[in-house]
Amino acid sequence: MKKKLYPSIEPFASDYLKTEQGHDVYFEQAGNPAGIPVIFLHGGPGASCKPHHRCFFDPSKYHIVLMDQRGSGRSKPLGQLLDNSTHDLIADMEAIRCQLNIDSWLLFGGSWGATLALIYAQQYTDNVLGLILRGTFLARKVDADWFLKEGASRLYPAAWQRFVESVSASKQSDLVQLYHQRLASDDKVIQSEASREWDAWGGAVVLGDDFNAQLLEGDVSQTSIAQACIETYYASHQYFIDENQILDNIDGISHLPCQIIHGKRDYMCPVESSYSLAQAWPAAELTLLAKAGHLAHGEDMIDALVGATDSFAQSV
Repeated sequence: MKKKLYPSIEPFASDYLKTEQGHDVYFEQAGNPAGIPVIFLHGGPGASCKPHHRCFFDPSKYHIVLMDQRGSGRSKPLGQLLDNSTHDLIADMEAIRCQLNIDSWLLFGGSWGATLALIYAQQYTDNVLGLILRGTFLARKVDADWFLKEGASRLYPAAWQRFVESVSASKQSDLVQLYHQRLASDDKVIQSEASREWDAWGGAVVLGDDFNAQLLEGDVSQTSIAQACIETYYASHQYFIDENQILDNIDGISHLPCQIIHGKRDYMCPVESSYSLAQAWPAAELTLLAKAGHLAHGEDMIDALVGATDSFAQSV
């Protein structure tokens, strides 16, 4: 029988990490305070944690920590780009760990969350129990180009044409910069249209034929604009890490237990990323799901992720 998400659970505590740079980073705790500490790392950059993210973990066995990254979700100020970088997010994770008096924790992240988990593990190896990664994004140039240049554009040519033409771009244009300029505009109409088109392209790549562009009609929320603005900001700065930084430094964490789960139908972060990570990390366990895509949705993906957390709980 396939595993399902654990029943909905409410946090037993929530708080803000007050940073010296003026960011208030939201985090919450759920499950068993005496259980195995785990931090859930959301994607994006610029997305946020959702209530069902608590449900990948057995609440009787895990001390579950969720964090909305700088400028995202319930963190304040919403959409703030100043002092918002990968280095800052890693520092926030470590500050939260210290504030909660957690010696070491499991890192659970998908997509951009997997990127953060890997970089944190390489920087704070002694504070990591292990990693569970989904839809790995290694933040290399080839990974960004897949989404914004050559790659996904060949799979969804009509959606790509709309994405490019909506900002009057040529094939040689820097789409990230063009979109970021519009998303950072003082004109709310320009902001909203840029956010809508950015989300439409992302939706087409992630969901394929299941994507319904009509869902993006109507008013665009400030949260959506903030997420798109942060995404383009990070992409325009090469995600604030060196090229191939993760794979070049994998030996330092190769002793840690790691489960990598990737859908073969993931066209946002192609499976090559997780395959390359597993090749560089022989002790890591790679699971490829034939029918799964990018999101942590669907019975096969949920079965694999919950199975991974259950298995880790049994091993410690």
